[in-house]
Amino acid sequence: MPEQVVVSEFIAAQRPRRADAARNFDALLVAAREAFAEHGAEASLEDIARRAGVGIGTLYRNFPTRRHLFETVYANEVNDLTLVAEEVSGLPPWDALAGWLRRFVAYTLTKRAIREALEGEESEVFLACRQSMYDAGTPLLERAQKSGDVRPDMNIDDLLRLVSGISSVAFPGEEQRDRVLGIALDGVRTTG
Repeated sequence: MPEQVVVSEFIAAQRPRRADAARNFDALLVAAREAFAEHGAEASLEDIARRAGVGIGTLYRNFPTRRHLFETVYANEVNDLTLVAEEVSGLPPWDALAGWLRRFVAYTLTKRAIREALEGEESEVFLACRQSMYDAGTPLLERAQKSGDVRPDMNIDDLLRLVSGISSVAFPGEEQRDRVLGIALDGVRTTG
């Protein structure tokens, strides 16, 4: 990998060029994300291959090690998160930030499983992912602060830690998690 990893370039470099191989790669990423969200870091590689509709050999051709699979799924999630930031940037400031944060919550479910598997190890890919998230969220936060929608005494690190904290709690259902996130976001938002 290059000295400084760019998340979108990392994903592009991993993805096969042949159409059928690229479809298998994409299917494996979707299946792995689902399996990690459901079963955590211990998700079975055989189950991931089955969900993707491919053989275990195809999984290993694309992802020679479990760590490689974890890093690629993680980077793909972060890349999607940066694309969501671009998509919502045309919305009113508060709606853009809140929409992006809701997507961030979904990302944290995958992140938790991957973090468990790697026991807190940092890699160039993970460091690049963190920077990409901060780069994507900062303009949304600053725009919402400039519009007066969000309290001015916080930065993107504060905000992502707040939302990550909520996401790390086990809720009996998505409805309660969404309600608690809404309560927290009300604390971020200015009144009037």
